[in-house]
Amino acid sequence: MLRKLYDWVLRLAASKHAPVALAVVSFAESSFFPIPPDVMLAPMVAIRPNRAFVYAGICTAASVAGGLLGYAIGVFLEPLGEAILNLFGHADGRAEFQHWFDKFGLFVILVKGATPIPYKLVTITAGFVRFDLFTFIWASVLTRGFRFFAVATVLKFYGPQILEQFEKRLNLYAGLLLVLLVGGFVALKVFG
Repeated sequence: MLRKLYDWVLRLAASKHAPVALAVVSFAESSFFPIPPDVMLAPMVAIRPNRAFVYAGICTAASVAGGLLGYAIGVFLEPLGEAILNLFGHADGRAEFQHWFDKFGLFVILVKGATPIPYKLVTITAGFVRFDLFTFIWASVLTRGFRFFAVATVLKFYGPQILEQFEKRLNLYAGLLLVLLVGGFVALKVFG
């Protein structure tokens, strides 16, 4: 099953619809969708390394636009924002993230936006607390751009070797990713 999904993503990444799909996934991930855009970005850069920075730009722009939707959900649709936080295992997320914003402000966006922690949690909560919109936008551009351009740069220069090793050990890496995701959520619950 995992191999079929991986092969499907590679076929989509090689298709003429790949940039649009990448934009849609990047937009949706910043506000409500669970799949990160890296799943599309990595094979697209591996297949067309000369377009790495174009793809990173698409990810960044769409992610920031999706972040604005997440922010709007936090401002105008609080019950929906609460439901999304609950769906991602953060029933007390509003209070937790509000504490983070009160204590760390801008650094919440700068740090969380560059990590694998779902960015939608930051965007929705920024709306809940009415974080300064201008600061939210430039910090999102900076942090999301850093993340996607860093991924694109590594893959542009080392992609074929990484892709070959990844394909050989697909099940191992999928297992490690699952352990990291579960461990990250547990750590967030325990230490967050």
